[in-house]
Amino acid sequence: MQIIKAIFYENYLLKLQLMKKLYIYVLSVVLVIAAQSCDVLEHVAKQSGGTLNLPTKIPLTNEEVIKGLKNALSIGIDSSVFSLSRVNGYLGNELIKLALPPEAKPIVDNLSKLPGGQKLLNDAILAINKAAEDAAPQAKSIFVNAITNMSIQDGFNILKGQPNAATIFLKNNTYSQLTNAFAPKIKNSLSKPLILGYSAETAYKNLIDGYNTASLNGMLFSQVKQNSLATYTTQKALDGLFIKLEQEEKLIRQDPMHQVTEILKRVFGNK
Repeated sequence: MQIIKAIFYENYLLKLQLMKKLYIYVLSVVLVIAAQSCDVLEHVAKQSGGTLNLPTKIPLTNEEVIKGLKNALSIGIDSSVFSLSRVNGYLGNELIKLALPPEAKPIVDNLSKLPGGQKLLNDAILAINKAAEDAAPQAKSIFVNAITNMSIQDGFNILKGQPNAATIFLKNNTYSQLTNAFAPKIKNSLSKPLILGYSAETAYKNLIDGYNTASLNGMLFSQVKQNSLATYTTQKALDGLFIKLEQEEKLIRQDPMHQVTEILKRVFGNK
């Protein structure tokens, strides 16, 4: 009985050794074939003048590009208009805060010579920034209309363009409409009482009149002539709007944390 068990065990070990050798042989064959296949693929790639790369990303369709860009612009527009129309939306942002028109520079340079000049200056600056805030919401519908009419070619130009390509597209296609929409809103805002019964126009006029009076009608220093405060404020309000929009565009393009929808990740991740 012991002899039979020994023979059986010896046969079992022999079979295991044969299976192990067979496994090693098959694995070796597979590896050789795989290596040869890689050599063939590499040779083909070299013959074609390049390297062989299997596709890792599915190409974007025209519809995805347009949808993604419209989504990005809508988010950027909402964020920009919302932030600028808040209290101190312009005044609290040093990059876009409206200063006095260039004509007022002599006043600022000689402010110490004007009684109460600092308060008059602060009131005027606060008022024109408030007027810009009041006008900011007018931009949204105009921007939305522009992106609704965006063509496929526009979309690909924006996608492959500079980090501010979408902002430039909107500026080129909306600036005149925005000016027409902002101007009456700003003019009305500059005329209404905002600060202790003073309007922006009044505050600015008081500042210039006070300065001209202190100059003794030009005897001590040259007088200042007031130009259109509404035109100046409209231009600067729009400048600030596009600066803010450009910032939002760059964030969406470059920062994955600002690509808050799947289509944004798909479009700007594949770019």
